[in-house]
Amino acid sequence: MIIMPPRNQFSASRRNVLALASAAGVYRLLPAYAAAPAAMPIRAIPKGGEALPVIGLGSSKAVSQLAADGPAALTNVLRTLVAHGGKVVDTWPRNPENDAKFGRILGEPDLRERLFVTSKIDRSGKEAGLAQFREAQKAYNRKVVDLLQIFSLTDLAVHWPTLRAIKDTGEARYIGATVSEDKLHDQLEAFLQTETPDVVQMNYSISERRVEARLLPFARERGVAVLVNRPFMNGALFKKLEGRPLPEWAADFDCKTWAEFSLKYILAHPAVTCVLTETTDPHHMEENALAASGRLPDAAQRARMAAYIDEVL
Repeated sequence: MIIMPPRNQFSASRRNVLALASAAGVYRLLPAYAAAPAAMPIRAIPKGGEALPVIGLGSSKAVSQLAADGPAALTNVLRTLVAHGGKVVDTWPRNPENDAKFGRILGEPDLRERLFVTSKIDRSGKEAGLAQFREAQKAYNRKVVDLLQIFSLTDLAVHWPTLRAIKDTGEARYIGATVSEDKLHDQLEAFLQTETPDVVQMNYSISERRVEARLLPFARERGVAVLVNRPFMNGALFKKLEGRPLPEWAADFDCKTWAEFSLKYILAHPAVTCVLTETTDPHHMEENALAASGRLPDAAQRARMAAYIDEVL
């Protein structure tokens, strides 16, 4: 179920939004209709009940390009996300130079308290994993990480007790695990049969739907929040659909772009908590954020969407 936040909690007046955008140096980047966005819908993390906006940023691509592109693009993407009511930023430490630059962006006064920042462990071995978490704390200048995850189930049996201990210290508010490949779905399901993480992350898109059969319903049954990665198949979806117009019936659920087509399909699933979109373009971030507004497809429309994609791809 999508929950619309109370107006006095998440929405802002046109004046406040303009002030935020102006202070952030991004107002000139946003079209006129973005000046007073509607509040983004939110969904609760079942364990704890905290609500997350349904569109976030999967920032690994954007962070990896910091050295070449500089901080402006990613900073403006984050400010655009925040201006539209989003806050989830998913990443993990990899390149020390880039991580330090990313940390400075996360620490900008207009962003620091507005973001829900995640990190991951992807090194084998208990001490290596713990050291990676410490590196993230230092790079991001955050003693407390909002969500700490085991990347692609790496050394899961070793790292899961470490994550639980870190959560017990209060240094991670939530803990979980991620997959981004179909071949790891069975392993994630086995993990969920014995453990109840706060959050799991999985690949899901209009053209990657394997999680619908078992993983998504099982996560919901277990009371686990779901973050979605690869909603556009890392851009491959757009390449496959290039030059093809949207079907006219997409207007029935307020859909105007192929990005919205996939995002609305994903968001219509009740197990999904937040979708992580990757971009270095503020305009694309805005389009992604706005996909959460308006009508979502019902069950019959989703079936039609899936059948259409299977036919044209």
